[in-house]
Amino acid sequence: MKSKHKLLYQQDEFPVFQNEMYTTKQEAIDCQKGNIRLIQSLNSGLIYNADFNPELMKYDENYQNEQAISPSFQKHLDSVVEIIKRTLGKYSLVEVGCGKAYFLELLQSEGVEITGFDPAYEGKNTSIEKRYFEKGAGIQAEGIILRHVLEHIQDPVNFLQELNLANHSKGRVYIEVPCFDWIVENKAWFDIFYEHVNYFRLPDLNRMFGNVVESGKLFGGQYIYIVAELSSIQQPTFNGIPNSKKVEFSADKGVQFSSMVVWGGASKGVIYSLLKIRAGSKIDMVIDINPSKQGKYLPATGLLVSSPKDAMKILLKGSNIFVMNGNYMNEIKDMTEHKFNYIKAE
Repeated sequence: MKSKHKLLYQQDEFPVFQNEMYTTKQEAIDCQKGNIRLIQSLNSGLIYNADFNPELMKYDENYQNEQAISPSFQKHLDSVVEIIKRTLGKYSLVEVGCGKAYFLELLQSEGVEITGFDPAYEGKNTSIEKRYFEKGAGIQAEGIILRHVLEHIQDPVNFLQELNLANHSKGRVYIEVPCFDWIVENKAWFDIFYEHVNYFRLPDLNRMFGNVVESGKLFGGQYIYIVAELSSIQQPTFNGIPNSKKVEFSADKGVQFSSMVVWGGASKGVIYSLLKIRAGSKIDMVIDINPSKQGKYLPATGLLVSSPKDAMKILLKGSNIFVMNGNYMNEIKDMTEHKFNYIKAE
């Protein structure tokens, strides 16, 4: 079958790792960069970055993406724990790509029997194997967890097929990924970045499996999830209507500001700041609650990240603060005693 595609969105010179933190401004500005050419396959319906190069993806200890510091995100994780216990059970589970193991250890605290697989893991949890979960792993799981993994995998269907073989065509899978429909509907152009090669919608996930247990939206619609029988993985086919035009959102649309304060030094804040600066705005300060980001510099822009405590010593009452994720708005207002003018980023 001849492959047909439609171009949806394009940007150049994005940082390859938007959550990599740097100790000097120049090092941050000179970070490795790549291009975005988001296309939709008219055969499968799947959306991906055609310019993605997997050989660039080498993570190290300077990568900081811990969201669980936020009480709002903790509530999200608690809801996911309940979904997993209800649909996968509490015994003989595997988390693939468990990262720093925060979620795995949260499950363990709930009495879940689980093994993690991640070759980049650097901690001391003996339940984690510092290798890939692949054929010959020696474990047959009742359920496999993939939280924010599949958007990083260049060929997601083949990856899931390999997981199925490794698990002897048994068990269920829980998949959680960002929602592309939410990005488009909210014109969240700052939620498209190089690390994510794939951009899924809920129908995409449903078409990838022949036997879906349940699926839905999470975290205010920003994430989608599916629970399915892993052995029912299939190549999706697309008979629908493709996006009729390119995704219409850009940092240069709307009002530009001569002075801005950005709250959020993670993925959204990195891309938001970069494209706002390119469009002519000035970013005076970036704030983040993650101590691992504070005092370090964001990739591409070289912006210094401040703690909320340090920022409040400098900011004038009534200053505009652009909040990268509206889910944290009330939390941020309470933390800063409602002293500022809070604007949801768009």
